Amino acid sequence: MKRIGILGGTFNPIHIGHLMIAQAVLEKFNLDKVVFVPACLPPHKSGRGLIAAEHRLRMVRLAVRGNRHLEVSSFEIAKGGKSYSVDTVRYFRRRYPGTKLFFIIGSDHIVKLHTWRDIREVVKMASFVAVYRPGFKTIRSKIRVKSMIIPGVHTSSSDIRRRLVAGKTVKHLIPENVLRYIRKHKLYRLNKT
Repeated sequence: MKRIGILGGTFNPIHIGHLMIAQAVLEKFNLDKVVFVPACLPPHKSGRGLIAAEHRLRMVRLAVRGNRHLEVSSFEIAKGGKSYSVDTVRYFRRRYPGTKLFFIIGSDHIVKLHTWRDIREVVKMASFVAVYRPGFKTIRSKIRVKSMIIPGVHTSSSDIRRRLVAGKTVKHLIPENVLRYIRKHKLYRLNKT
């Protein structure tokens, strides 16, 4: 049976931490691949400061280029509107029948899982994998969640955006081809890097 990880997010922008998470989960859970799914409009975020979905999709494609175990799905962006996990998991269940799905989340999402749209259906269709940064406490949930610590992930997309706006370097925090894309398209009001 094939095993596929689903890693959703705004990826505003994608960074090395996202890639490290995908690779670590791929290896720990013996997955065939991890599919990045950029959100069109996440229901749990304001959307303020969110660059165009097409730019985010292109950056994710650039970031995973050359890794045969990492792919990108444009499902949520093509669908448009708010991106609910249940719709995404249903899509993957139809696209990959007979496949074991692993839905990868940050540990910060565990406390709100019970509020997700049709969470019981999601749990029936996919196993949850929560990733923790070193030093963060394990969070209990009524929903069964597999967990793992991802060492070395010390950045966030919001930190990278702040650094870009301030003209600070983001070298080694995002893939070089993604940084070139950001510069070329003058995203995040880039001053210099």
